[in-house]
Amino acid sequence: MISVTSPCPESTISELGIKEWPIWNCEPSTFPWTYGEQETCLLLEGEVTVTPDGGASVDFKAGDLVVFPAGMSCKWTIHKAVRKHYRFG
Repeated sequence: MISVTSPCPESTISELGIKEWPIWNCEPSTFPWTYGEQETCLLLEGEVTVTPDGGASVDFKAGDLVVFPAGMSCKWTIHKAVRKHYRFG
């Protein structure tokens, strides 16, 4: 199950050290993805819909903290270019 904290509190950003995590960017597109391990990310920019295989779509946007479970296969639809901090594991 995808977990979304909207908006992510500044205290959580500091506590997790999110500003030190790598950054990933992607232009509007649609692609399949499978998570080999859990991913936690904070969207800095963009709007996205992620649809797990056999599950309901989840929308998230800039300011949201999102956790994707290990083993989940899904389809990413990026509506507005994404810039995010991310961490696996």
